[in-house]
Amino acid sequence: MANYVASPHKWVREQVELYESSGGTKGTTLLDTGLPVILLTHTGNKTGAIRKTPLMRVKDGARYVLVGSQGGRPKDPEWVHNLRAHPSIELRDETVVRPMRTHEVTDAAERARLWALAVAAFPPYAEYQTRTTRIIPVFVAEM
Repeated sequence: MANYVASPHKWVREQVELYESSGGTKGTTLLDTGLPVILLTHTGNKTGAIRKTPLMRVKDGARYVLVGSQGGRPKDPEWVHNLRAHPSIELRDETVVRPMRTHEVTDAAERARLWALAVAAFPPYAEYQTRTTRIIPVFVAEM
């Protein structure tokens, strides 16, 4: 079984630890903003290590929309590369933990629809897209 490797970012490590140690009853909002987050457990594409990433909770029915914004930085976040290589994940939404499969949304109309849902859930996504020349990747996680 692969080892868990914590994020190099202190706030991510702390949020993951709080989310998991509380069984999903604490740490469920982004930096205490009140905006809900999910916890994504995925496999590193280069190392095979287990990684854990808090992401904004964006739902499309029973599916989850995963947005690789990284605040509009020039490169995709590492988890995007991980999901491209290893689409099977575990997703924790508060106290519920589910195995899921992901796929990157490549259809332009579907991506536009899901992007609108994401921006409605977390308006800064719109600004993040203006900060970068890359098209921010959008994934769907489903059972």
